[in-house]
Amino acid sequence: MAKKSSVEKNNRRRRMSAQYGERRTKLRAIARDESLSLEERFQAQLKLAELPRNSSPTRIRNRCEITGRPRAVYRKLKMSRLALRELGSQGMIPGLVKSSW
Repeated sequence: MAKKSSVEKNNRRRRMSAQYGERRTKLRAIARDESLSLEERFQAQLKLAELPRNSSPTRIRNRCEITGRPRAVYRKLKMSRLALRELGSQGMIPGLVKSSW
């Protein structure tokens, strides 16, 4: 089990990313638009830099929904390999058969 503070910090980053997402995409589009003046583009970059760092989607860490483990997480299932094996052994995941020989 991961530390509760790490899991909560990541959840806070997810919320901030959703909250500032629209504003961030607009500013990024203005900053990349070459038809605008250099001054307008620079102002957009400054406003983008003023936004909280944790509002950036790249700071979100993929974590297991069950254990909070940050590594070896399957994106499609949002579950770590250990949790997947445990639930598969219990027969909780349809169509998954744990191999044993």
